[in-house]
Amino acid sequence: MSRGATVPARLFTPLTLGELQLANRVVMAPMTRNRADDDGVPGELMVRYYAQRADAGLIVAEGTWPSRSGQAYCRQPGIATPQQIDGWRRVTDAVHARGGRIVLQIMHAGRIGSHHVKGDGVETVSASAIRAAGEVFTDAAGMQPFDMPRELSTAEVRAVVAEHARAARNAREAGFDGVELHCTSGYLPMQFMCSGTNRRSDEYGGSATRRVRFPIECLRAMADAIGPGRVGFRFNPGNTYNDIRDDDSAATHAELVRQAAGMGLAYAHVMRAATPDIDAFALARDAFDGGLIVNDGFDGASAEAALTDGVGDAVSFARHFIGNPDLVQRLRDGVEPARFDRRTLYTPGEAGYTDYPTAEGVAA
Repeated sequence: MSRGATVPARLFTPLTLGELQLANRVVMAPMTRNRADDDGVPGELMVRYYAQRADAGLIVAEGTWPSRSGQAYCRQPGIATPQQIDGWRRVTDAVHARGGRIVLQIMHAGRIGSHHVKGDGVETVSASAIRAAGEVFTDAAGMQPFDMPRELSTAEVRAVVAEHARAARNAREAGFDGVELHCTSGYLPMQFMCSGTNRRSDEYGGSATRRVRFPIECLRAMADAIGPGRVGFRFNPGNTYNDIRDDDSAATHAELVRQAAGMGLAYAHVMRAATPDIDAFALARDAFDGGLIVNDGFDGASAEAALTDGVGDAVSFARHFIGNPDLVQRLRDGVEPARFDRRTLYTPGEAGYTDYPTAEGVAA
């Protein structure tokens, strides 16, 4: 372990994002970890995991399905049943007991998933009936190709929008301070947004203005349900994960952000674009009128620089939070983050999840 220069104080100053009061500007990004039970209920392991990291100014809890049809992965949590709400309540209580703030990322996977994960009789749906290339791991049958999705009817799209409002209400009942809509990584909102996965002829297809209608309606429904100051959204122009393509990703995402502006949302959470011809941070800052959380590839020094230069209002960290439950203190002290074990990212149990030591523990 090496010790460097202490990071300047701006990263550790308070921040208000809508109705969310953050003690510092270090945000824990949402990360799929697959530690819920087979019914999508968070258990004691998840309580410990999130409580260990409650020093973050804000935790964005992992992508969570609003209905069984929206489930992508084995052991992925949901927010649709009383048992799931109760499980998450234990998580949020533990985070709040340590003075933390936590929001839930609502993630409908759309065409990304398998009946081996969701169970018999649960359909896989999407903007259009276009199968994603690739496979998904299932506990029941190992690696399996993604299901062929059924195109949602116009009425069904509106029903899925209502699912998102219900998920937001359930999240508040579970004690979350707010919610974040997952609009990237090839999941359902992005399937509607992108020209390669949306061939619809109704009001949810065609131009970029119409293709972004689904995520915008979800955001509006969630805002109506729990208040706009408790709602954020995450996006990533140029993202091609899960076989997603768009003819003009920058323009499509600019339209999404433009329509989201003026709704009074708490924040936009933008990931650095993988392609050099898109400046995702500038796109977000130019089009959005609320708080901005920037993500991907930051360390303490570059995060401080991003805040000082006005690139964002807060910085989220993903990988560093896996192996460093005390990441905020390490950043404050200039201590190099520990590495994490990739082999245990998605495996059941505490190994590679709740057993990473703090820097103080390592020194002892």
